[in-house]
Amino acid sequence: MDFTQSEHDILRIVQDTLPDSATPYADIARQTGSTEEEVLALLKKLKKGGQIRRFGATLRHQQAGYGFNAMVAWYIEEGFDPDEVGRIMATRPEISHCYLRPNCMDWPYDMYTMIHGKSRDDCMQVVQALMEQTGVTQYEMLFSIKELKKTSMEYF
Repeated sequence: MDFTQSEHDILRIVQDTLPDSATPYADIARQTGSTEEEVLALLKKLKKGGQIRRFGATLRHQQAGYGFNAMVAWYIEEGFDPDEVGRIMATRPEISHCYLRPNCMDWPYDMYTMIHGKSRDDCMQVVQALMEQTGVTQYEMLFSIKELKKTSMEYF
């Protein structure tokens, strides 16, 4: 897509942290020399066109008290429907990411979930519940040791 300079400026701001105010879109409009209506119209157009999948707040889970997270790699055995398993896993509020990826060589895992909890046990309880709900029982659980980078993609 081709964007005007004003649209480019708006998108550069909204891909980052929105202004912490009661009127963030008006603040963006002031910064870019546009109107609040133009800011909202651009975002609605891109959402409707599918260029923006979602637009929302990001919870900084560690700052909110959820200091434990684990990437769980699941092996989806033959006979299981990966889309159905993924749908079930993705409904859990403790899961922020759920991906299906090809497996390779000695690593048979093809479904990945990022689970967040207040304790190690919280994460383990989610895994146990998912095993019961889906019937998938083979997994590897990789707890995070340290966050090295957490940013959104920057396009402009």
